[in-house]
Amino acid sequence: MATLPAEDARERFCIIGAGPSGLAMAAAFRKRGVQYDHFERHSSVGGIWDLNNPGTPMYSSAHLISSKTLSGFLDQPMPDEFPDYPRREQVLRYLVEYAATNGLTESIRFGSTVTRVEPRPTSALVQLGSKTIEYRGVVCASGINWDPIVPTYPGEFSGVIRHASSYVDPKEFEGQRVLIVGLGNSGADIACDAVRSASRTFVSVRRGYHFIPKHIFGKPADVFAHEGPQLPLWLETWVFGWLLRLLVGDTTQLGMPKPDHRLLQSHPLMNDQLLHHLRHGDVEIRRDVSHFDGNRVHFVDQTSVEVDQVLFATGYQRRIAYLDTAVIDGSWAASHWLTAFSPAWQSLFTLGFAELNGGLFPHLSRLAALIAHVAEAQLQTPDEAQAFFDWASKQRWQLDGGRKLVASARHAHYCDDVALAAATRRAFKHMGWPCP
Repeated sequence: MATLPAEDARERFCIIGAGPSGLAMAAAFRKRGVQYDHFERHSSVGGIWDLNNPGTPMYSSAHLISSKTLSGFLDQPMPDEFPDYPRREQVLRYLVEYAATNGLTESIRFGSTVTRVEPRPTSALVQLGSKTIEYRGVVCASGINWDPIVPTYPGEFSGVIRHASSYVDPKEFEGQRVLIVGLGNSGADIACDAVRSASRTFVSVRRGYHFIPKHIFGKPADVFAHEGPQLPLWLETWVFGWLLRLLVGDTTQLGMPKPDHRLLQSHPLMNDQLLHHLRHGDVEIRRDVSHFDGNRVHFVDQTSVEVDQVLFATGYQRRIAYLDTAVIDGSWAASHWLTAFSPAWQSLFTLGFAELNGGLFPHLSRLAALIAHVAEAQLQTPDEAQAFFDWASKQRWQLDGGRKLVASARHAHYCDDVALAAATRRAFKHMGWPCP
């Protein structure tokens, strides 16, 4: 930290980031009357949803993959006029309006980059440039999709090689042969974009995926699942597996590898367009990359293709740049209670860093409200706050919903939507605090 004496702000909390997580936190603090300072390194609210924010992984065609019905903050549903799956610019508009409705925008210090956070037992030091401020606590709400993972392979590639974080618009593929490496939901979207302008589109995959249609019997898939009866996991897996075989069919006939895991053991693909393009031969599936040789890409099954551009849709590192790696042990889902509360530091909160199989914003509302209650207690009734941490330390926080997830870095952070909501409500109930 800076050698200058720290400014004393131990009667306030600090929020870092003005994307969805930071806005939910600021709204919760306001409702509890908790004083806070709010810093955002960009020039406006919205986080990754604003294409003007440098480094955002967003692209022009992006949509939510959870429905508007189950994706809004609990205190402000998404507008009825939005489509079932809102577009990127609609989500940004919703966030801007949420900030304005709750009077949050005026309190945000835009263009302020936090360079370091050092948690202490009863406070946290926050550094901005050469200035250091000591807060009662800090809420890290700056998001995770900012540090691209770029794999390396033997050989040299003579064409353009890039990460999906630099992608914005389909015209960037005009007339080119494009290989997309990775088939998460972003990779699937970008593959469908490439079909519109590329001369050929290939996708390299390591494993097979389960596809879930965005609509089931005319309803958004998450609404359909939410409105149905709560089934035991084994029965839910069987019922949905049978239903998807009926609706989607056998994707190995489209060139996809057979999934090496059961349904619900990994994040599924929600992309009807990709199925359409696979069925029409617009997108060609290839196996994992083996090596490069000029403009030819070789795959582990001994096949190869010539391409002009390779785009890595290989995800992002889950790290917080301004925190020492030793501060967080393992993943937020595995090591932080409810993904938000540090067992080691009562002055450190992390909001919005988990991978979910449902809409994120409702969880942000609940978790932000819980953090706000704890923060209020830390300032006014410290014994009550300590009681929360003592109770939380004795719980078995199993947030995977009993799923045997695929062993991967991504799934170390994975939480079941229903399990996380139930666990958060249990914390409210134990403390006697009202849950949103």
